[in-house]
Amino acid sequence: MYQRILVPIDGSPTSRRGLQEAMAVAKLTNASVRLIHVVDQLPFTLSLDPTTAWTGDMYTMLREAGQAIVNEGKAQLDAAGVPGDIALKDTLEGRVCDLVLEEAAHWGADLIVIGTHGRRGPGRLLLGSDAEQILRLAPVPVLLVRLSGPATP
Repeated sequence: MYQRILVPIDGSPTSRRGLQEAMAVAKLTNASVRLIHVVDQLPFTLSLDPTTAWTGDMYTMLREAGQAIVNEGKAQLDAAGVPGDIALKDTLEGRVCDLVLEEAAHWGADLIVIGTHGRRGPGRLLLGSDAEQILRLAPVPVLLVRLSGPATP
């Protein structure tokens, strides 16, 4: 059964729900969990005013926030008695979905658990979906976990 579960987290309620589900699976199968956070700089850089310079301070703030997210997740693993570790990447190395898939291959994950918003229609078309790309391209099973309630448009 599953022994190495990769969980992309971004601090959102959906990713926290994905982490909870991953911990439940890990407890059932005695698996270890690796949490991965990708510091996604693209939305931030696209929103900058053309006269504003991208500074190392902004990157440092994004990286520190990402580190806090994985540290919080690791604390939840520890509190639940689930063995695990963390990985922190950034989008200068590639797209979010590609970095998650690379980590899954490199670490030897046999399951990826992702919290997803479950968007449909124009919202999904306009925003795209890293979860969908991971689902389509992953060499291992992917468990998509939504918050309870209807899908968001």
